[in-house]
Amino acid sequence: MEQSKSQKMKTVRVYELARELQISNKELIKKLNDYGVEVKSHMSSVDEETAELIYAELGESALEETSEETKEEIKVEEGTAIAELAKLLDIERNDILKFLINKGIMVNVNQRLNLDILELLSEKYGFEAIEERSLEERIISEEPDDPEKLVPRPPVVTIMGHVNHGKTSLLDAVRESNIMDSEAGGITQHIGAYRVRLDSGYVVFLDTPGHEAFTKMRSRGAQVTDVVVLVVAADDGVMPQTVEAIDHAKAADVPIVVAVNKIDKENANPNIIKQQLSEYQLIPEEWGGQTIFIDISAKNKIGVDELLENLLLEAELLELKANPDKPARGTIVESQIDRSRGPVATVLVQDGTLKIGDAFVAGIYDGKVRAMINDHGENVKEALPSTPVEVLGFSGVPEAGDMFFVIEDEKEAKTLSEKRQNEVLEKERAATGRKTVDIYQMIKEGEIKDLNLIIKGDVHGSIEALIGSLQGINSEEVNLNIIRSAVGEVTENDVILASASKAIIVGFNVRVSGPASRLADREGVDIKTYEVIYEAISDVKAAMEGLMEPELREVVAGRAQVLQLFEISRLGTVAGCMVNSGRIIRGSHMRLIRNNRTIHEGRIDSLKRFSQDVREISSGQECGILINDFSDFEVGDIIESYTYEEIPVTLG
Repeated sequence: MEQSKSQKMKTVRVYELARELQISNKELIKKLNDYGVEVKSHMSSVDEETAELIYAELGESALEETSEETKEEIKVEEGTAIAELAKLLDIERNDILKFLINKGIMVNVNQRLNLDILELLSEKYGFEAIEERSLEERIISEEPDDPEKLVPRPPVVTIMGHVNHGKTSLLDAVRESNIMDSEAGGITQHIGAYRVRLDSGYVVFLDTPGHEAFTKMRSRGAQVTDVVVLVVAADDGVMPQTVEAIDHAKAADVPIVVAVNKIDKENANPNIIKQQLSEYQLIPEEWGGQTIFIDISAKNKIGVDELLENLLLEAELLELKANPDKPARGTIVESQIDRSRGPVATVLVQDGTLKIGDAFVAGIYDGKVRAMINDHGENVKEALPSTPVEVLGFSGVPEAGDMFFVIEDEKEAKTLSEKRQNEVLEKERAATGRKTVDIYQMIKEGEIKDLNLIIKGDVHGSIEALIGSLQGINSEEVNLNIIRSAVGEVTENDVILASASKAIIVGFNVRVSGPASRLADREGVDIKTYEVIYEAISDVKAAMEGLMEPELREVVAGRAQVLQLFEISRLGTVAGCMVNSGRIIRGSHMRLIRNNRTIHEGRIDSLKRFSQDVREISSGQECGILINDFSDFEVGDIIESYTYEEIPVTLG
């Protein structure tokens, strides 16, 4: 017994070993599996002997890789002054001035250099000259952070699930688990997001109204959530909104932690929940999967602390980090107009540090931070990464999901805001009377790469039959993705998901709600409804065929023999020919054949019948042929005219 206990104490968690080796959890798990050590997650353990062997094998090389410095080429943007360039390159200003004067270019130290001059200097001093970026590009583009400046940040969590499965109860239980409640008097819920402090770190929760808001934010380019907590009632099982939540989380490529709620009820059966969710590829870790399942009772505060701790461990696996030492970037969570304070918005700071007095742009509006209020209703002077704050100072009301950028120059912020507002006005004018984009038009314009479908049907049997038929269409070139399937009419939520995922909605024996139809028209989402299953399959197959590259087949149009050569000034050598078969076509591809060997390939640039330019010459007629990049004809050569025709690919 003592030996067993001793051995148990001498195990090492994977994430601890990864930290010592200074490599990521994922990388260590892969290396361990390669060495034949089976581990499933960062929480798995290895014995001390295995840990020592792995450390001996990887320790030095891992540390060498992390300490090795890679020298990157210096990039200098158009518009940089000589004084700035000299400082950047660590050379004397006069050296640059002398070099340019010797090249006949008169400049001074404060002059902004254009791209031509920078490229000339780059040849001598070994840097890369790049074009000046627009204000929009400078704000949106993000330079890689110095790894030494990155610090861990709290995970941002959204709770989702079916109605009455306990989402609100869980949020209430989470608030009561916050150890700061006694210090700050509870959480003020009006800002739509809050931080929970645990003994081992923070977790940030978004209190969104549901799946629609979650997907709306993603459709606007905002990747806010790090982890989704899927709440499923142990006494009810997987329901339509549960499946909908899974679809939305997977479409956003966000990891899911399952909270099996109401386990204290008499008819609760957590194992059935696990079995049902495994059909949606959410397989528990104890079954060999990757999904964390936690049994809880939100009402009686059972398992809530364990859930929160697992969220922190999941965040550690994700290795969430941010750089607080730079201008803030974030996302608008919600916004409103307050009668006394004007436009107010909740900003989730995701990178950098937001400070009082910072100028910013959010969506089409600019502003300056006049005040910040945290989730406890307290005024704060700065907000670090993964901190939600209510911000005052907007020039207008931004939309949820709008990106928030701090800009050092207040004038530039206003300029960018005005530019964006003008672009929105132009789009609204152009969109007047716009109709839903047709599926084939989307394919033609290259807007669809893979074919993403949302399928709605009258009954599960119809949906299963349709999906089974569609999955039987085989193509190596086109990837058919069914991102959601459900019974019922086409709703606004379906349209929002389709817009965010560039999907097409296929409805079988269902109606489209009025609000969904109007939203689809505004968002340009294509909805196709069918009453006959074969018509739906035929249209999807046609769409997939339209995405596939057609085969090119060579078609010989005709052959002509060279009978005589003519030297014509300003033109060159013209081959006098007799068309032996088919047609010779001006502008077509050609090959010149001599002694059964191809001597040259090109195009027929000019075709004459006597002195007249003609488009084509038929069999039995004489003509003159000119090829611009070839003149070495010989009598007896054969000129073959050919074209390519596209053969549409058909799926069986």
